[in-house]
Amino acid sequence: MFLSGTDSAESIWQTIRSHLRAEYGTRTYDSWLKPLALVSVDADTVTLGSPTHFTADWIRNHFAERLRLLWAAQSAAIQHVRIVVENGLKTAAIPEPEQPEAIPATVREAPAFGVALEPRYTFDSFVVGKANELAYNAARTVAEGGPIDFNPLFLHGTTGLGKTHLMHAIGWQIRSAMPGAKVVYMSAEKFMVEFVSAMRDKDTLSFKQKLRTADLLMIDDVQFIAGKDSTQEEFFHTMNEIISAGKRLVITADRSPQNLEGIENRILSRLAWGLVADINPADYELRLSILLEKMKRMPGATVGEDVIDFLARKITSNVRELEGALNRIVAYSTLVGKPIDLDFARQVLADVLKAHDRKVTIDEIQRKVADYYAIKLSDLLSARRAREVARPRQVAMFLAKRLTPRSLPDIGRRFGGRDHTTVMHAVKRIEELRADDSELDADITRLTRIIDA
Repeated sequence: MFLSGTDSAESIWQTIRSHLRAEYGTRTYDSWLKPLALVSVDADTVTLGSPTHFTADWIRNHFAERLRLLWAAQSAAIQHVRIVVENGLKTAAIPEPEQPEAIPATVREAPAFGVALEPRYTFDSFVVGKANELAYNAARTVAEGGPIDFNPLFLHGTTGLGKTHLMHAIGWQIRSAMPGAKVVYMSAEKFMVEFVSAMRDKDTLSFKQKLRTADLLMIDDVQFIAGKDSTQEEFFHTMNEIISAGKRLVITADRSPQNLEGIENRILSRLAWGLVADINPADYELRLSILLEKMKRMPGATVGEDVIDFLARKITSNVRELEGALNRIVAYSTLVGKPIDLDFARQVLADVLKAHDRKVTIDEIQRKVADYYAIKLSDLLSARRAREVARPRQVAMFLAKRLTPRSLPDIGRRFGGRDHTTVMHAVKRIEELRADDSELDADITRLTRIIDA
């Protein structure tokens, strides 16, 4: 066993335990991390014991990388952390130090401002395929720490496809490539809340200082500041300061800059000035690769190839839901002590599969209607009333009402903030026209088939 200086493995473990408690909070620490016990330290590997298979699997999936970083910070020889099941552990006898000892800044997670980075979200845990290859390569370029030819990096795609994962991965890599770098990550909604709070407290100077001195600033889901004029004003100047200073800026949204409604043109121009990379829904091959990669981090679980194939084919909406489905059947299997086969998977995921079979999103309808009629998505959502735009918009509203469980007000909001009466009129108008217009009726039939495919 090799450890730096005279520190014993047990004393290092106590330091790390104390830091984990401070970092994750008492509730999370007591529920998942406190039961861990130090089993052994051999060469470059630390082995930690967990009292049950379920908690061991959970820790592997959610905390293993963080544990590895903390151990490596204390002893350069440590490269791996193993989580094993050790029945009969008596963790209560292990004393808890009152204050955490210093952990090197290169692995310290809690930020002075913004939101903490998620330890699971690294480049190593991100599975690459055709749908996300451009975004992944762009993110790696930003994270290397050297000169870049584009700024900002703008990632866009619907929810659950990996935008947030890539942002956190960039943050971790920058901290490694540029020790001491100030990394700030937050959602656009938190940006707005913090800015409004600073204005209320008459302390906007402090807010500006915290953001504009960042070496890497990452803002997630920028669409949420749409229509917020004062927030957009501050956001614009923050962008300018970061870019002008040669610092890195990464921004995400659920759609491309050209299709963002309610965002000032000068902001959209800045967003499009850098590199815009989309993340498309994962195809079957990528979904299968994601599941197989996740299974490598769940060595205690036995899931047959037929079940993996079943999940890859059935759960197609987003990666988050796909991984959630796998976690669910493994957790249920552990809790009830039953093997995982196709029947078991169908039983456990009955509600998910039922919902997925009928799940069609308004975003999907809007994109496919715009493609079908060869118009821009931004025109479909705009205030334009020209017939070549108005009729496809009415068709899209009709299909949204017919194919989704969304209410009329919900649909109206997704079409540029329109009133529910506008949606009601569009639905009624399309229903009337279909009776006499065979071409429109055929369009509706084809679009329904395309959307349901």
